[in-house]
Amino acid sequence: MQNFDDYIKQGEPSQKEKAQIWQTAIGLQDVDGLKPSEYLLETAKEHIEDKITIDEVIYRLDNYYKQLSNRENEKNERKEEADKVSARIAEILSEKTFSFSPVEYIDIHHRLFTGIYKFAGKIRDYNIAKSEWVLDGDTVLYASSKRLKETLEHDFKEEKSFSYKGLTTEQVVEHLAHFVAYLWQIHIFGEGNTRTTAVFLIKYLRKLGFKNVNNDLFAKHSLYFRNALVRANYEDLHLGIYKTDKHLIQFLSNLLLNENHDLKNRYLHIKSANVPANVPVNVPVNIKTNLIEKNIFDILKNNPKITYDQIAIIINKNRKTVQRTIISLKAKELIERIGSDKTGEWKVIEK
Repeated sequence: MQNFDDYIKQGEPSQKEKAQIWQTAIGLQDVDGLKPSEYLLETAKEHIEDKITIDEVIYRLDNYYKQLSNRENEKNERKEEADKVSARIAEILSEKTFSFSPVEYIDIHHRLFTGIYKFAGKIRDYNIAKSEWVLDGDTVLYASSKRLKETLEHDFKEEKSFSYKGLTTEQVVEHLAHFVAYLWQIHIFGEGNTRTTAVFLIKYLRKLGFKNVNNDLFAKHSLYFRNALVRANYEDLHLGIYKTDKHLIQFLSNLLLNENHDLKNRYLHIKSANVPANVPVNVPVNIKTNLIEKNIFDILKNNPKITYDQIAIIINKNRKTVQRTIISLKAKELIERIGSDKTGEWKVIEK
């Protein structure tokens, strides 16, 4: 994000607005462990400086990835998704239009992922489950594929008829947390639900009058946002684990009320559910890791500049396994990336 800090701090008002939109757009890719290319960052700067339009950004990216289509396919596909979806989010957030409807929600997914997913803008016709680190590998129970459209329309109808009149700002935040948690839990698409929900929520907040909201939280804490949605939709009464909106409310309170809750992913883990949000960062925390995580952690500790491909060779696993493990280590706040994806390095955090 340091690529745009100068524009935000010192740029003209239009540059500041564009830079904040780009930060949000790129930051949201972190929910799926995606990082933008250096090419996108440089192209985004040209857009911020009014040298090119957002349409030209998208046109350039299309041509750029056509030229790379036959080289290092898997790696390029990940970068292509990060770059193109970032540019499309920036385009949507720049527009002064919005309709609170299921059609708008589905259209956002279609615009974000056309050419990325074959099912862009299409309601899934199969049931899904996703292993979550914060749930110790368990999954949220998502809506059945048999009634997705009806379920989505019901939630929109309920929200549209809801009156915010007379509510305190804290009550408004609490209600919004409930709404976005329900909307996300439907998981109407095969992939891309969190990014679609985040973009829709930002547009909806503007419609409700939160026009000057600083979306840095979506840029810097998009993974926390996703994990908070997970915790808001998971329970196991046998183990004494209950659904909780508190993490999502804390995120939205920081976003809308300028509060300062400590947004640490480790506090969302089901085995750390009772850790209060104001616990100092230096309090010792016992964090469980599996063997692959331990191996990669040690590799990064000894060689902070090593690449995904080099790690894959060392541990005799494929690149996707390495990427998933890196995401898990980041979520557990055991590692962080310093600098850019291309020239930066990993920093390990001993706990």
